[in-house]
Amino acid sequence: MTKPLPSGAVIGILGGGQLGRMLAVAAARLGYKAHIYEPAANPPAADVAHALTTASYEDAGALRAFAQSVDVITYEFENIPTSALDLLESLKPIRPGRRALAVSQDRVAEKTFLNDLGLTTAPWASVETAEEMTAAVEKIGAPAILKTTRLGYDGKGQARLREASDAESAFAAMQGAPAILEGFVNFTAEVSVIAARGLDGQVSAYDPGENIHREGILHTTTVPATLRPAQRQDAVLLAARILNALDYVGVMGVELFVTPQGLLVNEIAPRVHNSGHWTQNGCAVDQFEQHIRAVTGWPLGDGSRHSDVVMENLIGDDITRLPDYAREPGTAIHLYGKAEARPGRKMAHINRVKPRS
Repeated sequence: MTKPLPSGAVIGILGGGQLGRMLAVAAARLGYKAHIYEPAANPPAADVAHALTTASYEDAGALRAFAQSVDVITYEFENIPTSALDLLESLKPIRPGRRALAVSQDRVAEKTFLNDLGLTTAPWASVETAEEMTAAVEKIGAPAILKTTRLGYDGKGQARLREASDAESAFAAMQGAPAILEGFVNFTAEVSVIAARGLDGQVSAYDPGENIHREGILHTTTVPATLRPAQRQDAVLLAARILNALDYVGVMGVELFVTPQGLLVNEIAPRVHNSGHWTQNGCAVDQFEQHIRAVTGWPLGDGSRHSDVVMENLIGDDITRLPDYAREPGTAIHLYGKAEARPGRKMAHINRVKPRS
């Protein structure tokens, strides 16, 4: 039996954005304190955290002091420099572990890991040179999408090939960065499974949510997803397989394509996930509390859904419609505390809640 961290223990969170903010709130509900480490000034998570360190990930002294002030370390995003993780890991446990980060930080490593597990992904090829780009297009065909292997998110670091003749301009758009060419998938829906694994190996998964994107950014997640019972079960079992293979501790988002041939894995995210925000108003234990439970050694909570939910991201100027959303019956508002609305910037989300059908 794993002994949980005692009440009053400090959870170190790398990253101070909205996910770190919501993790800090969940930690406080369970009697823990959150210490945020964030290079940028005035991060959203600092408003609700016990402590804040503002320093770069290259500042060894700040990293060491941060680690010495906390009992366990987790993170709200993947792209943390390896040097910082090496130092932190020598001082305190990092959960989820380093292998999950290494796999998810690099798209080639991620696709290789998933394929080695026997899971299906979109057809892909690694691209680092113009010659490899030519060979990849011959292998994959068009339409396709070229993505940097690292650091891309919310549609950034990507170039679409509508036809093979777009290859040269797409390769140039990568500006020399290693990339991966992915073939387009003929899918009927995109869904994601938010799943958790505890220190004791217990796995709990939420119902799959159905995702709609706009301009590469998640727009809505709807539960229940339009899946057959067998597809729903397959999605959850697939996510559990990934968690167990990584000896994972914490919450993970697994994005899937629903195709006539079965479920394809799009990508994995070793953290709480935008497509899991519906759990805040659809479940007794949301994804943020579930993550805190996992990394501190608590038993995982019941992930069953008590309501139908449509989660909608408020991006950029969407926030100006906040008074209208506030008047909507059955609508819960989650603001991120960001002062400036910019195009493409996630400012808040709303959950439209109805009794479970």
